[in-house]
Amino acid sequence: MKIQAINHQVSVSDQLTIADLEQLKALGVAVIVCNRPDAEAQDQTDFADIAKAAAALAIKAVNLPFTGNQMTQEQVDTLATLLQEGQRLHAYCRTGNRSTQIIAASERQQQALLAAKSGNDGAEKLLFDIAIVGAGSGGIATCASLLKRRPDLNIALIDPAEYHYYQPGWTMVGGGIFSAAETRRKTADLIPQGVTLIVGQVATFYPDQQRITLGDGRSLHYGQLVVAAGLKLDWSAVEGLEETLGKNSVTSNYRYDLAPYTWELVSNLKQGKALFTQPPMPIKCAGAPQKAMYLSADSWQKKGLLKAINIHFYNAGAVLFGVAAYVPALQSYIDKYAADVHFQHNLIKVDGPGRQAWFSCKDADGNDAVVQTSFDMLHVVPPQCAPDFIRQSPLADANGWLDVDPQTLQHKVHKNIWGLGDVTNTTNAKTMAAARKQAPVVAKNIASVLAGAAPASAYDGYGSCPLTVERGKIVLAEFGYAGKLLPSFPQWLINGTRPSRLAWILKTYLLPSVYWQLMLKGREWMV
Repeated sequence: MKIQAINHQVSVSDQLTIADLEQLKALGVAVIVCNRPDAEAQDQTDFADIAKAAAALAIKAVNLPFTGNQMTQEQVDTLATLLQEGQRLHAYCRTGNRSTQIIAASERQQQALLAAKSGNDGAEKLLFDIAIVGAGSGGIATCASLLKRRPDLNIALIDPAEYHYYQPGWTMVGGGIFSAAETRRKTADLIPQGVTLIVGQVATFYPDQQRITLGDGRSLHYGQLVVAAGLKLDWSAVEGLEETLGKNSVTSNYRYDLAPYTWELVSNLKQGKALFTQPPMPIKCAGAPQKAMYLSADSWQKKGLLKAINIHFYNAGAVLFGVAAYVPALQSYIDKYAADVHFQHNLIKVDGPGRQAWFSCKDADGNDAVVQTSFDMLHVVPPQCAPDFIRQSPLADANGWLDVDPQTLQHKVHKNIWGLGDVTNTTNAKTMAAARKQAPVVAKNIASVLAGAAPASAYDGYGSCPLTVERGKIVLAEFGYAGKLLPSFPQWLINGTRPSRLAWILKTYLLPSVYWQLMLKGREWMV
């Protein structure tokens, strides 16, 4: 018996024998369908014998035999009704081809039945093998990797955004190296051929029904669900910040429209006090707050302005970087630029017109305190959390993040749900590089499950943070779970713990092409 999974619910094979039924039972099959007339071959087991043995295993057996492509509408309707019941179903014939044909016809009928059954609310109903929430880095890459393995899958990508962004490039925009336009493309232009792009926002998850609802009332049914929804930049968590962003010398490289303003401020500042902030973890790209500071300081140094500009880095954390191996190199640049570092200082309020910022911290006795300081330029990294529709869903953990196994990326409760990227509760760094490694793991594991096997691939927590310490040099931090160093290159080529010109070339000239031309197209370079 050669089993081929059609989707999460349905599989087909060549002719069954009675001995095959135990294996089907172990795979969770509750219904078998015969599409082969008896006596087509001498060695063929009759349907009656299959049905009797199946009944002993509490498997329902249904006989829908036909020759060639001469299936009847009644047979299609019967199979559609069986599919509607939602039980694991296996169909067989001589080679599996006839079963595949009638299943395809019946699934079209099933969609019509589903719409009719659910249609009393007037909402459009949609049915897919795979639904992917989020057409960002992780969502599109997973979609492409799935199709590489199973081109027959019916996949929907759900996202409200008109544009897709190469967000790692925004630090370079803020440093005057990239233009903002280089980092943006239309989402629709990046969707793999044959995939349905649904422009909309997810409202509610119903995992027990394998269904989600969209903000416009549409209801989408899925076999497997991938959640790659990113995270929420919570600008409103800092009092006064939203009103002053993009003016009053307050900026952030964490927004497409603001990164050019960062470079404008850096280019125009001649003297004064420049503040750079980092909120509590977790955040998207933990090195980005420092990158903004280093590139700005490098520009000022090259202009001979560094002595006239006081640089301050306010970090809500207790260390310069979470992986100790990279701290000495970073500290050398802190010293080079004469930056004052303030640990355990968290930005809580901004007065843009007054050029004032307030930070919560601890005083010398360990008591809660608030300090106020002036600025002539303020680069802010906002607090970050899971999106509201994830935090308020049955898929979230106690802290609001998508609750997945850190290795398989399978949801801990709902086994046909998977997650990757910034939205998950895994402890890896939230970077594009992490999504690049996670996407093939999710794709491989879904393919395994559809084939009736267990998830076999494991994610090691890999993340990469190319820390741009000056124009032309980068500290290439690469690490996995528990801070384990996971370099992609031999040390003689790129030693990630030291500033490197080759790492700069990789970041500036190679990685954007890797992103657009390889990662988003399912070409799994160095994965």
